Parts: sequence; C-alpha cells; structure tokens
Amino acid sequence: MTAPKKLFIKTYGCQMNVYDSERMAESLGDNYVETKTAADADMILLNTCHIREKAAEKVYSELGRLKPLKELNPDLKIGVAGCVAQAEGAEIMRRQPAVDLVVGPQSYHRLPAMEARVRSGKTALDTDFPEEDKFEKLKGRGKATRAPSAFLTVQEGCDKFCAFCVVPYTRGAEVSRPATRVLTEARELVERGVREVTLLGQNVNAYHGVGEEGADYTLARLIKELAKIDGLERIRYTTSHPNDMDDALIAAHGEIDKLMPYLHLPVQSGSDRILKRMNRSHTAESYLRLIERIRAARPDIVMSGDFIVGFPEETDADFEATMELVREVKYGYAYSFKYSTRPGTPAAERPQVEPAIADERLQRLQGLITGQQREIQNSMVGRDVSVLVEKSGREAGQMVGKSEYLHSVHIDEAQAEIGDVVRVRIVDAKTNSLTARQI
Repeated sequence: MTAPKKLFIKTYGCQMNVYDSERMAESLGDNYVETKTAADADMILLNTCHIREKAAEKVYSELGRLKPLKELNPDLKIGVAGCVAQAEGAEIMRRQPAVDLVVGPQSYHRLPAMEARVRSGKTALDTDFPEEDKFEKLKGRGKATRAPSAFLTVQEGCDKFCAFCVVPYTRGAEVSRPATRVLTEARELVERGVREVTLLGQNVNAYHGVGEEGADYTLARLIKELAKIDGLERIRYTTSHPNDMDDALIAAHGEIDKLMPYLHLPVQSGSDRILKRMNRSHTAESYLRLIERIRAARPDIVMSGDFIVGFPEETDADFEATMELVREVKYGYAYSFKYSTRPGTPAAERPQVEPAIADERLQRLQGLITGQQREIQNSMVGRDVSVLVEKSGREAGQMVGKSEYLHSVHIDEAQAEIGDVVRVRIVDAKTNSLTARQI
C-alpha cells in the first residue's frame, strides 16, 4: 500500500480562511496527510488574504523562499489559494514559475481534480465564480475528532462596496448557504467533539438562507435552530455590519442562552464625513443608538470593533470624532489599522494622509483602546464565568480556555478535560488573559 503524501497549508488572514483551509485539507484527505513542516511536504498550499497592505508582494516573497524546496524535491507541488489567487490569477504563475496551481475562494471544491492535473505534469488555474455550491461539494471526509471550538461558514461575499475594501472583487456577491446544510454540518461537528461554533461571513448578519419548504432563515432564526442541537453549548458569529443588525438578531442576544455575550460590530470611523466617503451608509449616531439597543437586550455584552485611521482626507477633527465614539462605546476588544491603499478601490485614488500623521493617530487610538480593554479585564476579577476548556496550560494542572466573553482564561489546579464547560471564579487579570480558580 502506497503511503499517503504530505500536505502543508499556510493560512493567512481571516477566520474564513482558517475554515477554508480545513475544508481543502479534508477534500485532499484521500491522498494526503497534513504536516506542520513545509520542508517535508509533497504539496504546499498558501491560502492567502488580500486585506493587508502589499498582500500580493508578501505572497511572492514567500514563494521565493519556497522555491529552493522544489529544487531539492522536483515532485513537490506548490499552490496558491485564497483572495490573492483570485486577484492575481495567471500573473502568479508568470511571476513565479514554481507555482503549479492557483485556485480562487469559490473553486476549492475543484481542488482534487486540479491536484490530479498537476500530478500529471500540467498546471491548473481556476478563479471562476461557479454556480454550483462549493460547500455541498466540499463535504468532510472521515469523522476525526475536532477541537472543541470550530468555525462554520454560513455566508460569503459582500454587496456593500466600502471604498477601502477588495472583498466584493475577491469573494464575489453576497451568498448565503441553505439553512438545512448549515444545520447538518453543525450536527456533524458536534458528533466530532465540537462544543462551540462561530458562524462566519463577510457580512454574516446579512444571512438569508433557504430552509425547509423554502422558508427564509435570517441569522436570528438560524441561531435559534442551532441552539436546539444537543451538545452544542455555545454560538458566536462574525463579522457583522451595522446596517444588517435587525430587531430579531438584537433580541436573540437577550433570549438565547447559547448565544455568547460578545459581538464584533465594526464601525471604522466616528466621523460622519469619513463614513460617507467610506461608503459605510451608517452614521456615528446611528451606530451609538444601535449599541444602546444591543446593551438593553444583553447588558453584560462585550463589544468589539474595527477602526481605520488615516483614511484619505481624514482631518484632525475627523479623528477626534473617532476617539470620542470609542470613549462612549468602551470596547472590550478592538482592531485598529492604518489605512493602506488597495489598487482598484475608490479610496486608492484620493489624497492620502501623511504617514507620520496616520502613525501618530494610530498610536493614540490604540492607547485608548488598550486602556479600555484592561479596564474591562480588571472588572472581571471576582466574577464567576463559564470557560470552555480548549487545551492544557504551561503549568502543571493548568487548563486554558475561553470565557463566554471571549477572554482567554487560565484555570489553575483544574479538574476538567478538553471540551468541558466549567464554572470558575476570576482571581487575577493579566495583560492578555485572566487567571481563575475552578468552583
């Protein structure tokens, strides 16, 4: 019997890419086993992200580092997947002939056929937006035990066309998976040991999937059905758009115990002028009133957000409006970035903010956010929370997991196993984690 070949996948970027990498590995599972080392792989896949600055150039640099491996092993196959693959297409093979395979995010279900093609000595390129459901074709193979927390993609693509973003061009239009298929996959994950799922989508709260007998499922309705699955203890979702936060979803945060009290709701700026230039179609005031409604439904909810500083034409006054919004919301988590151009997007053609000014603004914003995060973490000391145990800690008898608020918690002298949900009392707050004692 021929030994299976070894597959190495390097994943960049968002949680959806993590999910996609898992599914690609499963689709090749008949012929490959995963390895954590590129040097001993028979196939290397780079699952790329196009969100960060100079994303394509970073991929080309990585391919340059991998080229010597192919010189040592002529049978090694190298592939590029993800959003850079979608954006660059055949240019990747032209610039780096060592690449055998290029596949976009909507064509992963064709990966086994593409792999067979490259094994026959040819190259394979697929950056189409096919009509068939890639998720239905990408059914997992085998029933291997999974980690207690898993991602589950329910929606892809974006119709918002924010002025800074390439997602509509690399992931395509908004598409929601049928509710019945999402529920089936969730049940299969639970059978494999999963206790918590995070529902993924570029605009996950825009979800509208077809259910039984053609029924329309919103995200709120989908969450209610997921909550009925025995053994599924926790539900989260990301990433959301303020315009798609409807009444039913807000109410779900107060009505469904399994829906965790954590919400990532990007605003990007606190300036109405900049929000309009971003094509965000909400205002700072409407965002703040939305936060009020969410907190009325679930008072203990921890909010998370995204911010871009130094957006083209941003003035000092615009930036101060962002700082004021952050002070009012008080975020438990937030991700902040200095604007970087994306070729082909409207904002790339506008007057740019001086880099030094953008750097200074980013440092000020991150200082404010860090202070809020520490304040919320410190407020957890003395509180009782639930922790989903995910792994062993560095200390003897220590276990590590996530609280319902997504804080990393180290449980000393734990009497628990991976996958357990245990009650603990927080006894200390550190920079990036909490320490607890099991109750």
